[in-house]
Amino acid sequence: MSKDEKEPDTHKGGGPEASKHDMPTAPSMQKIVPGKEHRRGAILDSTETSALRLMGDSYPMPSVSLGRPPVSDQLYVGFRAIDEVPNELFAKYDVKRGLRNADGSGVLVGLTTISNVHGYNKVDGKLVPDEGDLIYRGYHIRDLVSHPQEEDRFGYEEIAYLLISGALPTPDQLDDFKARIDSRREFPTDFLGVFPRRTRSHSIMNVMARSVLMLYAFDPIPDDTSPEHEVDVALSMLGRLPRIAAIAQAANRAAEENARLVVPAAEPGFSMAETVLDILRGDEGFTHEEAMMLDVMLMLHAEHGGGNNSTFSCRVLSSSGTDAYSAYSAAIGSLKGPKHGGANSKVGEMIDDIGAHVGNWEDDDEIASYLAQIVQGQAFDRSGLIYGLGHAVYTLSDPRAQLVKKYARKLAKIKGQEERLNLIERIEDLGPQVMRDVKGITKPICANIDLYTGFVYSMLGIPEEMYTPIFAIARMAGWASHRMEELYGSSRIIRPAYNSYMPENEYVPLAERAKESRIWT
Repeated sequence: MSKDEKEPDTHKGGGPEASKHDMPTAPSMQKIVPGKEHRRGAILDSTETSALRLMGDSYPMPSVSLGRPPVSDQLYVGFRAIDEVPNELFAKYDVKRGLRNADGSGVLVGLTTISNVHGYNKVDGKLVPDEGDLIYRGYHIRDLVSHPQEEDRFGYEEIAYLLISGALPTPDQLDDFKARIDSRREFPTDFLGVFPRRTRSHSIMNVMARSVLMLYAFDPIPDDTSPEHEVDVALSMLGRLPRIAAIAQAANRAAEENARLVVPAAEPGFSMAETVLDILRGDEGFTHEEAMMLDVMLMLHAEHGGGNNSTFSCRVLSSSGTDAYSAYSAAIGSLKGPKHGGANSKVGEMIDDIGAHVGNWEDDDEIASYLAQIVQGQAFDRSGLIYGLGHAVYTLSDPRAQLVKKYARKLAKIKGQEERLNLIERIEDLGPQVMRDVKGITKPICANIDLYTGFVYSMLGIPEEMYTPIFAIARMAGWASHRMEELYGSSRIIRPAYNSYMPENEYVPLAERAKESRIWT
């Protein structure tokens, strides 16, 4: 058996340094942390938590309690007549829709030393496709990912330190950084008395956003925007977000299973990847290979430029001088949107659908034929989209997708998932040509990281509802770095302009207005 094929050691922890704490148990020889059964954390029964009941609003929405008679039509649909701007007006007034130029490139709104998302060059005012690259603080992502992997150590914390501080850490600085995150794993006293009692929701992202805002109340100086406090809050978020997400998920599971809510305990010394798998897996354990694969995903999701929607949201709020908790909560709220953070789940559904309808996963013609049906809107969700293909910046390749494929192959072999990975690679290879043939698309199309994210997470046994929360946990380092750059670098409130094209109206006294409801035009 080759080195790549050897059976991995299963343990509650990652690298060789954890082996002295491992204890085998028969018959599976699975290794767990001694005393794990005693450190599962608080167990809250139905009198202490809302995990067994979801409290609804006793007052119905107005459209339900008061109905929808004609008099309410103007209120509910009147705006549609004036808010739907004719497409030709955007061109007439040279409006940068979505803060994008006519050629699809982003409108330049700032300067940054944090990262560079490269997918094309501009030559004589025209976009020239190029191989994709992602650069953090001057370092190429392939180097930042490959070196920790080759050294068999976790790299997310190193990247987080780089993004926040601006430099790669020394061994002592990295140890200090990890210790500071560790010191903020636990929640404030009485926090669990409110959370999750008042925060259960079907959306883990919603719970995370509200929990971040709630932590404002536990901070004695929450509005302090000094560098020291900003770094402290960022460290707190890196330490606490994984457990916040885990408790939110545990509350929903407890309700579904009519069980008591178990609050996961913090395990000192774990990396971010180990922490996430530990709180999700519990006593089941996880392998070192699994943790290393998740570490790759966290590194690739840590940062992606100032223009992505959640980071820009964070920068917009930060530019007003508001507190860190408000800015990070807004970023989470943005990432929650299905156009931003939720694409990986849709990709997974699509791949399942393709796998079910294609008889031979090695037949390129059969796969291409079914992809054509998807693009024609005749299959899958009828949207005409091949999810996981195409990107706002990357043209010829997404470096994140290439790295995921590289490191997912080993785990796929261990998990017996190589056929599914091969199918996804065929979708990547065949999809762009199908889109060109069916829709006549001429611009370059490449796979983005979402094509592979769901597959990797499913191999790691991560439930689908946790895909986007893990994205948020990883992106926290990027949000923090951009917030501080906005606070201390730009120091000017963000305020783009909107052109008005509405007509002027003459005010009519209330008593003289028509009594019937009408749609304003």
